[in-house]
Amino acid sequence: MDPNLPLGFTFVLLGAICGGSFGLPSKFAGKDTPWENLWGPFFFFVTILIPLTLGPVAVDGFFQICSTAGFSAVIWILVFGLLWGFGSMTLGLSFAFIGLSLAYAINYGAQIAFDSMIPMAIHHPDKILTPQGYTVMAGVVACLIGVVVSGRAGILKTASLKKDRPDVAEIQQDTKKPKIFVGQAIAFISGVLCACYAVAFSFGKPVTDLAQAEQFGNSPLSSTYVVTALILWGGAVSACGYCVFKLTKNGTWKNFAAPGIGKVLVLALAMACLHDGAIVFFGLGATKLGDIGVSVGYAVFMSFAIIVGNVNGFLTGEWKGASRESINWIIGGIAVLIVGVCVLAKANTM
Repeated sequence: MDPNLPLGFTFVLLGAICGGSFGLPSKFAGKDTPWENLWGPFFFFVTILIPLTLGPVAVDGFFQICSTAGFSAVIWILVFGLLWGFGSMTLGLSFAFIGLSLAYAINYGAQIAFDSMIPMAIHHPDKILTPQGYTVMAGVVACLIGVVVSGRAGILKTASLKKDRPDVAEIQQDTKKPKIFVGQAIAFISGVLCACYAVAFSFGKPVTDLAQAEQFGNSPLSSTYVVTALILWGGAVSACGYCVFKLTKNGTWKNFAAPGIGKVLVLALAMACLHDGAIVFFGLGATKLGDIGVSVGYAVFMSFAIIVGNVNGFLTGEWKGASRESINWIIGGIAVLIVGVCVLAKANTM
């Protein structure tokens, strides 16, 4: 057995734990913490501070590559990064509206489906009506079924809480929050928009080629971080821009000088480190897995991330008092999503 395989899968699993857990610290911010005071710093750390800090360390000639690449090489990366930023912002909203379990299942299901179809439709439309294209479409259908099943679980959960435990229902579904259908719609739309990350990355080859050129001499792994940074900077415009809007509209800028803000900022930083840790660990794992890195590694990563996100939801009491039927539906939804991911991984090997 290749000695790199155990290390590769370890990195992938660590990345999945980070990806399925980055929303968890938000549960400890306190009910009186405005959304924008937590998620605003999170998006600032993720899209601006960390790339500016890590980029020059990870990539030789980081800023020079960005400036040399040229407008035509980076414009679509930035545009789809902007859309990804909207997706990440609405994912943050969906955590607050419907909890970690449902938000992760619906968002990741939609994200996986559209991650697979959109780049193929843009760059390789000739492959759609081929065995590989049909396999991709089968995986997409499975993922969308998993999203529907998970949505059904949320409806049953809400109904059972209202019927059997009105006290729990009141705690878990604040009357100021949108109805369950609206929260699920936000999670699904956020998944579609988050899929733009893969689309943005599909336009990154000219940038990675430049980073690996003799002038800079970066490795294939480190060169991809230039594209990652550009995507994040595009996302900063939408995600951070929305938070600035909320902070101004709600007059919550003053909260950054209030007692207890230190804890909120530490939680935001923890979320940001977990978010970017998922990207870094998956990249490390994929390089160690060789030819199966993208296919099998991606399936393991997404499957385990969905499971971790839902385990965190259960551990934090999101399903406390919910009916057995609703719990069975969410478990079934997770299972169908995992099947969809595995089918898509198979398509990647064809």
